[in-house]
Amino acid sequence: MCFGKWRLWASTLAFAFCVFAAGNARSADKDDCATLTARSARSTITATIVENGMAPAAPGRAAVRLPVYCRVTGFVRPVSGSQIGFEAWLPLSGDWTGRLQMFGNGGYSSDLPFGQMAQGLARGSVVVATDTGHKGDDPDFAVGHKQAIADWGYRAVHETVIEAKRLTMRLYRRRAAHAYFNGCSTGGHQALMEAQRFPGDFDGIVAGAPGADRVRLNAAFLWQFLSNHRPGDDLHPILGPQDLALLQRASFLACHDSNGGSAGGDRSDPWLDDPTQCRFDPATLACPQGVGSGCLSPEQVIAARRMYTGASAGSTNRIVTTPWLPGSEKGWAAYWADPRNLTQPARANFWRIWAFGDPHWDWWRFSYDRDLPAAMRKLGPLVDATDPDLRRYRRRGGKLLQYHGLADPVVSPIDSIRYFGRVEAVTGTGSTANWYRLFLVPGMGHCAGGEGFWRFDVQPAIEAWVETGSPPNSIEAAGSAGQGTRLLCPYPAKATSTGTGYACTMPDRRHQAP
Repeated sequence: MCFGKWRLWASTLAFAFCVFAAGNARSADKDDCATLTARSARSTITATIVENGMAPAAPGRAAVRLPVYCRVTGFVRPVSGSQIGFEAWLPLSGDWTGRLQMFGNGGYSSDLPFGQMAQGLARGSVVVATDTGHKGDDPDFAVGHKQAIADWGYRAVHETVIEAKRLTMRLYRRRAAHAYFNGCSTGGHQALMEAQRFPGDFDGIVAGAPGADRVRLNAAFLWQFLSNHRPGDDLHPILGPQDLALLQRASFLACHDSNGGSAGGDRSDPWLDDPTQCRFDPATLACPQGVGSGCLSPEQVIAARRMYTGASAGSTNRIVTTPWLPGSEKGWAAYWADPRNLTQPARANFWRIWAFGDPHWDWWRFSYDRDLPAAMRKLGPLVDATDPDLRRYRRRGGKLLQYHGLADPVVSPIDSIRYFGRVEAVTGTGSTANWYRLFLVPGMGHCAGGEGFWRFDVQPAIEAWVETGSPPNSIEAAGSAGQGTRLLCPYPAKATSTGTGYACTMPDRRHQAP
């Protein structure tokens, strides 16, 4: 979901590890790599050997020397008007574990997650990623390219992994033993789309903070902008970053007493361990008469209340978008306006180009009762990954591990909680334990960062689940320096103190999704 951002180290060091130097690999493997180069009406493939490459250091990890590998760059053209770019890196035969791993994208960006790919290659996997069928990081890539929306929405990952499996078979003369997908934000969206539409593509899927209810998500960003401006005034926001910080501090003070108790965690945690329990009224910050700082004006209280509630539509004022939770307020400013043009809503081109095809679209005329349903009818079949019927994925033996930060200011964790509940409604309450688990991460922001324990690696967990049948009963996560570690627990369990550590225990009631 980020505007051109991914893991900080991944994009800035994109090709730092591609160091070419003289050396000798086994000639047969070199010859095999070269034979992958091909051109046809459907695809263009270029393959070269890379030697003495280095994976850049990731947070908390040292730089790693990469094995000699066959680097494939190419395009696939599954339908007229579509051109999906991708890269696949295949270690030489003696270094391959038999695994294939694909990584997801961020926001609307065409950037490939090279840092993650390098780390996966260093572990011995064939690694692959796609540009999702376009170049750039704004929805305006669809101008003049009708197929680009479908490519971005669902087609690029599927077509890319099919090509990667074909290349793997050609190089090694055998199929990958196991195929995995790992992504967060838009990558999490891609993950759920794969499980729903193409259950045969991957044996194990990791879906982090999935922005899967895409049309509603962009409608929620729009609601934040409209709520934070006087009608017709795009220049003067009602709430600023300092007001959001004030709200976050106040919501913490109002609700932190449940930490260490019904919310799990520890009483001293400086974040909300279960913000779904928090019922915070911003009116508690209303300025007393004669006070004008460190508090909220009546207009600001109304704006904040609208943001905590979500967009309403119809005469019944039913809520039609998912609101964000207390504890995430400081991050709201990143997505209520376009960071390149603060006078227009975030993702304005999603509506201007994708939904309405109107370069003069006026967001002040947007109707949540009329325009949101119309946009969902038009775009939902292409870009929404909200189908809870995962029975095909379960039947073919797939495993799905989902995680979401409870302080996420970009994709509300309520979306993940509700989706998990809908899947259970289809498959039966308690039926998911053997194939689908959701981990909520207190204090974590969007995909990473935050005050909580958010440094964790779920790839070993999904591999153990797929390959040995051992489900992840907990995941150990590290915090900032000196914080130690804490357990992440499969929903609805919570990490509770035992006096000497933490254990996953079932609460009296589940997280309540407002």
